Amino acid sequence: MPPKKKAAAKAVKPATRAAKKPASESSPVPQLSEYHRKRDFSKTAEPKGGAAPVNQQLVFVVQKHAATRLHYDLRLELDGVMKSWAVPKGPSMNPADKRLAMEVEDHPIEYNTFEGTIPKGQYGGGTVMLWDRGIYTYGNTDLEPAAGLRKGLAKGDLKFVLLGERLKGSFVLVRTKRGDRGKNEWLLIKHKDDYAEPGSDVAAKFLTSVDSGRTMEQIAKDGDRVWNSNRA
Repeated sequence: MPPKKKAAAKAVKPATRAAKKPASESSPVPQLSEYHRKRDFSKTAEPKGGAAPVNQQLVFVVQKHAATRLHYDLRLELDGVMKSWAVPKGPSMNPADKRLAMEVEDHPIEYNTFEGTIPKGQYGGGTVMLWDRGIYTYGNTDLEPAAGLRKGLAKGDLKFVLLGERLKGSFVLVRTKRGDRGKNEWLLIKHKDDYAEPGSDVAAKFLTSVDSGRTMEQIAKDGDRVWNSNRA
């Protein structure tokens, strides 16, 4: 069952600081090999990722990304990385909308605080905004959260509940087509619940960053990198 509205205000903003394992317990994250292959870290300020951080609660972010084409990146923490989907039209709070979501490579958890500009000529070059962030959990009660999310991801029927600053309630990602590595097609759908907003357009409603309050144009003009892995 999704959380009730009156309880949301107390838990909207997640603890974005990840408690890292001691160096002696650190280990690399092999899921990030494709992410590393696509990027030149001497030219982009995007995080490399390292030892998998440990969060008390699973976190999610949505980043608005003006690359070759404007889209929104939905990222869900699972097993030390951010499972990621590119959503061309952005998420919706309207249960009637079925939004295409293209599965892409896993990203490091440190990416959750990245807002700024990826240089032209680099993979994903363009402006990145932190559009939403929060905590999330598995959408059923048959398994503990991580196990349920893993099962849903493998099955292609991933049910989850978001508690963000803009996105709240129950959602599902349904895989519709298996393609090349990292190119699986899914549909992102809002379930009917207390948070559903039929007829709404949440992507058009919110045009500023949840972190800096800036528009995409302001982020691009400022030319800085709002990127700090230690931000609380």
